[in-house]
Amino acid sequence: MTEARPSVLAIFFLRFAAGAAVDAGLAPADPFRLLAGALVWQCAIFFVYLFNGVTDVREDRVNGSRRPIARGDLDPELAWIVAWTAAAAALLGALLLGGAMIWLVTAVLVLGYLYSAPPFQLKKWSSATVVVGGVSGLLSYCAGYASYGTGPGGREMIALPAFAVAASLWMGLVGTPAKDLPDIAGDRSAGRATFAVSRGEWPVRLLLSAVAASVALAFCAVALLLRVPLGMAPAVMLTGAALLTVVTLTPLSRGSRVRRRLPYRAFMTTQYAVHLAVLLPLVSQFLLSGRAA
Repeated sequence: MTEARPSVLAIFFLRFAAGAAVDAGLAPADPFRLLAGALVWQCAIFFVYLFNGVTDVREDRVNGSRRPIARGDLDPELAWIVAWTAAAAALLGALLLGGAMIWLVTAVLVLGYLYSAPPFQLKKWSSATVVVGGVSGLLSYCAGYASYGTGPGGREMIALPAFAVAASLWMGLVGTPAKDLPDIAGDRSAGRATFAVSRGEWPVRLLLSAVAASVALAFCAVALLLRVPLGMAPAVMLTGAALLTVVTLTPLSRGSRVRRRLPYRAFMTTQYAVHLAVLLPLVSQFLLSGRAA
């Protein structure tokens, strides 16, 4: 489980939950389908990240990663078998659920394979990583909606698309340079042509800060101009972008690997906070309505 990055699995679950709840208020007509969809989606994401761990051993060791395979605590062959078992379970579950879930699960599995497996290894290029990250985020919201979505009218109709696009841009455009920043040495040794490898550390820091601010400001502008009912989520993203910028452009993120990973941690923390800012009010509303009934 550790090799598949529990923090990443958790954020993908929150994306799925947001896709199901932003326009539905967490009041599913078929809770079994919703829970089954979430489990199927987690199996698919588990495959993507465990398979990535199997193919990332060389650069993870150069970068001093503490992932189990890189440490030698997990046999890569065993991890490979578990990963493909999870992929098979995801596909079987999608077939049983039917509808759009079949194509959504297939798409995210194919993307994960193309990202990590030779000869494709889209992870070698920052541009491809941005696309894969953003698309996988969008697919997660679509999977949640496919498991349960109501299709409301009025301004609420644009709440989920606006949130999904903004959060996916944050994942792809901000997450990619934040992830690449502390891994330059390992990526170079593995022959990756990331922006960080080709341009160097300081341009990546500038790009990361500028992109984070741009995505957050654009999200706030859309929410204000179109009066999208997303609560504090835009403000939370803007606060996270400011924190990430401070961490990235100061000596706070220089030195040890732990410190070099601070921009990535700021990026991930902001993702959690933005999704919780949307989901927690819906949970509270649902619980209060249940008591009133």
